[in-house]
Amino acid sequence: MSKMAIFKELWDFLKIRKRFWLAPILIILILLSLLIVFAQSSSVAPFVYTLF
Repeated sequence: MSKMAIFKELWDFLKIRKRFWLAPILIILILLSLLIVFAQSSSVAPFVYTLF
């Protein structure tokens, strides 16, 4: 199963069950997880710590 198939299945779930209010929550969770991943192994870490 490809990554795009997972996103398509998630989008179909949100669309069929009218759960569009979950989309912003998922987007924020994805962005925060990407921030954590990039901050651990780069020179951006000192700047990320000042945000929190």
